[in-house]
Amino acid sequence: MKQEISLVVGTAGHIDHGKTSLVKALTGVDCDRLSEERKRGITIELGFAPLTLPSDRVISLVDVPGHEKFIRQMVAGASGLDGVVLVVAADEGVMPQTREHLDILELLGVQEGFVVLSKSDTVDDEMIELATEDVRDLVKGTFLEEKPIIPASSVTGTNLDKVLEEMERMVDVVSPRERDGAFFMPIDRTFPVAGFGTVVTGTAYRGTVSQGEEVEILPGELDSRVRSIQVHKSSVNSAQAGQRIAISLAGLSIDQLNRGDVVCAAGVFRPSTCLDVSLRLLPEVSEGVSHWQRVRIHMGTSDVLGRVAFLDRKELLPGESAVAQLVLEEPVVASLCQKYVIRFYSPLRTIGGGDILSPYGRKAHGRRSREASVARLSRLASVTSREARIAALVDFYGKIPFDDLIVQTQETRKGLTDMLLSLKSRGISLLKVGNGMVLSSDELHRIEELVFREVQGFHKDHPNQDGMPLDKLINSVFKDVDRKLGKVLVEDMVARGAVENRGGFVASKGFEKKDDDSFNRSLGAIQSICDKAGFQPPTLEQCQERLGMDKKAFYRFVEDLKRMGLAVVVDGTFLLSSEVEKRLLQALREVDGGITIASVRDVTGSSRKFVLPLLEYLDGKGVTRRVGDKRIVLGG
Repeated sequence: MKQEISLVVGTAGHIDHGKTSLVKALTGVDCDRLSEERKRGITIELGFAPLTLPSDRVISLVDVPGHEKFIRQMVAGASGLDGVVLVVAADEGVMPQTREHLDILELLGVQEGFVVLSKSDTVDDEMIELATEDVRDLVKGTFLEEKPIIPASSVTGTNLDKVLEEMERMVDVVSPRERDGAFFMPIDRTFPVAGFGTVVTGTAYRGTVSQGEEVEILPGELDSRVRSIQVHKSSVNSAQAGQRIAISLAGLSIDQLNRGDVVCAAGVFRPSTCLDVSLRLLPEVSEGVSHWQRVRIHMGTSDVLGRVAFLDRKELLPGESAVAQLVLEEPVVASLCQKYVIRFYSPLRTIGGGDILSPYGRKAHGRRSREASVARLSRLASVTSREARIAALVDFYGKIPFDDLIVQTQETRKGLTDMLLSLKSRGISLLKVGNGMVLSSDELHRIEELVFREVQGFHKDHPNQDGMPLDKLINSVFKDVDRKLGKVLVEDMVARGAVENRGGFVASKGFEKKDDDSFNRSLGAIQSICDKAGFQPPTLEQCQERLGMDKKAFYRFVEDLKRMGLAVVVDGTFLLSSEVEKRLLQALREVDGGITIASVRDVTGSSRKFVLPLLEYLDGKGVTRRVGDKRIVLGG
């Protein structure tokens, strides 16, 4: 029984070296489907064919063009490869596009493959030996250095069995692509099919897609639904990373789609015109790349013009590596860790490539911003797993909204939640606040230290109180946008026993308030002063002088009185004890016909200097309401 394997193997090599003939000999499929291709005898567009191996495992073959004019198509096909067959004609040996194709495969991170010396039936053993040595020199220091070089013939069938054996070996050793991430498939072909509507094909880079699933097509920001899926012309309910997939999309016409577009999981990916990248220049290029130099960027099935922006240098020399930004002239959709290739804009030649470290770069302005970006990108360039990438991003930002982290990591909501939970051992905490907030251990520790410092400072200034009012603590430590988060963090600290919540007052663990005799003496003294003054209240300055306290201690004392409901301050000047305030309000309620400035002056025996601020205070408190030139006392 045949078994579908999520593996894509491509051909590579110079024009007319027999790549398409080899694919046809192995699969029976002629990948030159265009009339121009058959007329000219060359491959122009990508060709695709299923290959059934002797073990009955089925893999996908991609035939790429060999002509230098069609490097765009070659990169588009090679970007989704798990392995490669480098085809070198035995009668010609290594040619310019053989070298450039191998450079591109290296830059795209292909790790598995082997070499076929094609047309071996047309030359003698000596020519095969010379061609073999030529190939060995070419592949030295590359991923193909230790791989087999197989003389073969698509005409006579010589050694095609050995070619298939090597294909079997690749199936056994190649690691599967990430199936758990959000689905991402660059489109390499679009066409209408009667009864199915608009169909797109491509190699899935990551994730899984299912029939009926809602998807997005970016960067055009089109929404669609998966009507049906085929793999190797067989209908399936779902498909996954590493497979060649044909998807029928609902509600879209063919003229809305282009090669270079991406079919992806809804709500995860976004178009971008600034990419954070690692960049390596090929050692054999004749010149380096300068800051802000214009280049052509090949990524997935798209190619765009853009500029290279360095963050820590003015130029990158041949053979050197650096982190950088690619500032694009039109938006693209990129996947984290996706490989890319850059070529000089004019004349067109491959010069380097690297990894997408973040698809959503932000232009760095100023030395500090550039230094921070270099540190962040260098950290991202060193990680090798999805979880480590998440940890690196959270560590850099300190705190980041959960939905923003979905975009930055390009993970599904469930997948990201699961990985955050598994990162508990690394000290990263997921706190659900609204849409959620993710904090690094360093940021959590920093915030907790601020809370401890604030609470302990309050204890020092107010040793006779149970603790710091929760609202006051939140307002002191957190900015407006973070106050909801702050409340959750403090509640979390209380739950862990780091601090105590005593009826809305936050205290350090084990804190005991002082039974402050001096406070009680001061309280008794101030109540006596206010009672004797009656409705002609003293000023704060007068009270401070009478108590003989220094200014800072006195105003802390007044704040305690206000918090405890023992006194109020009118107009920032006059001190009323709560008892005097009650008597005053009762006296005003007994005034017939509404109260006026004159009637209040009569009741209190005070001047306008106190009466006017008193009325404004009562209005603000909602005790009185102005009606015409009089006021009425509200409530009972």
